[in-house]
Amino acid sequence: MRDGVRRLRTGLWVAVAASVTAGVCLSAVIPGLSRPAGGRDQLAAGSTGVSRTGAGSTGVSSTGANSAAAIERRYAAMLRSIRTAPLSASGNAVAAAAAARKAAGQTEVAAAQLAGLYVPADNSPASAVQAASLVAGSGTPQVQPLTKVRPADLLVVAPTALPSSALPAIRKLPGVTAADLLDAARIKVDAQYVAMLGVDPSTFRAFAAKPTAKSTVLWQNVAAGGIAISYLMGQQEKIPLGGSVSVEGARTEQIRVGGFGTVGISGVDAVVSDSVARSLGMPDGNAIVVSAPRANLSNLMRQIERRLPASAAVAPLVGQSAPSGLSIDAGWAGAIGVTSADGPGLSPAQTKAFLTVALAQVGKRYVWGGDGPNVFDCSGLVQYSMRQAGIVMPRVAVNQAQTGPRVSLSGLEPGDLLFYHTDPTAPTYISHVAIYLGKGLMLQAPEPGEDVQIVPAIFGSGFAGAVAVYPRIAAAVAADPAG
Repeated sequence: MRDGVRRLRTGLWVAVAASVTAGVCLSAVIPGLSRPAGGRDQLAAGSTGVSRTGAGSTGVSSTGANSAAAIERRYAAMLRSIRTAPLSASGNAVAAAAAARKAAGQTEVAAAQLAGLYVPADNSPASAVQAASLVAGSGTPQVQPLTKVRPADLLVVAPTALPSSALPAIRKLPGVTAADLLDAARIKVDAQYVAMLGVDPSTFRAFAAKPTAKSTVLWQNVAAGGIAISYLMGQQEKIPLGGSVSVEGARTEQIRVGGFGTVGISGVDAVVSDSVARSLGMPDGNAIVVSAPRANLSNLMRQIERRLPASAAVAPLVGQSAPSGLSIDAGWAGAIGVTSADGPGLSPAQTKAFLTVALAQVGKRYVWGGDGPNVFDCSGLVQYSMRQAGIVMPRVAVNQAQTGPRVSLSGLEPGDLLFYHTDPTAPTYISHVAIYLGKGLMLQAPEPGEDVQIVPAIFGSGFAGAVAVYPRIAAAVAADPAG
């Protein structure tokens, strides 16, 4: 996430209808404006082939876990510990988790893999970006060399093409150091809707996450007609690098996968060239990414809005200040600048309602982008369960990590949220969330092929911190009027 300095703000999505040829309707998308109708979180690679044997020895296996009596028994034990009792005999969440892992017959690495977390082998640095060799020799498209990585601070998007005057007008505004014209839409890739950008590879690469920006081969593949997708989408959907995916636009096309790498714009999972975007029927030039690292973004947004048609919108991609509790510090979970006035946290009644609903989902299927009531991804499970308790939550994990103050491991209580870094191409990006249950256990929707489950909590590699949810802050991050 841009060298661990500036952080994505809300990453929420609002659909803007975009009519295209052949009667197909895609959707352009903007982070930060409203809660999404659906979203997705990305979990990590490296967890396949891990046996679940022993996971039930903690007494909380998914089999038969949904009976009302079982839920009530588990919750009765939890309720006794909510704000009234220590987490374990030692009062240490790490010790309690170690005991839970021992009871399950697991090492921390095995538990992390079971939880869908990325664990680098031998603590070695992760391979940042993968790219196939789709082109070679004299047929290799020319892509301009990377001269500077630029932070992506704002995203402008409209249902149809923006007026030709919009881009030069934005570039002239004080504080704007760069801006690039894009095509943006939600479109099906292998039957899954994803947010996709059509770009000029030579100019857009500077706005991508640094490891992705530096991969010339990846951008040559995009220029040659390939598609670059997020590393974790590729892993979760088992998409082969160099293979083909089915992309459904105005017509269905088979497009070769030229690379895996995090784009760096929240929620965007796929990038193609602008010429491929045209052939898919995506809106032509309906979005602009803006870099303005030293500008006051609130003021700049107002200036940009005055230069846009009424149908267009502009949203921040970063949180710039701490007072409202919307910033994340160096890739760690937890809003900063939080005071008692931002509280209180969840009441015992809210915690009970939240956990009771979450526990009732044990055994239901993980689906990437699922937000209930029958399938879930990790943050969809949190949002759904909180909603039933009357708590408004943002949709994706990186934003849920901003919904309250960071809490120490010694201060963890049932109902707190645990966050993780699971993307080796963006080591500071928070992309997984679990619910702490107490006694060293957590509840989560882990990854495709797994069900909502209760497993020993993980506090080692990949752990990004724990958060106590403050409903007022959660509503503000979710951009809900009630907040």
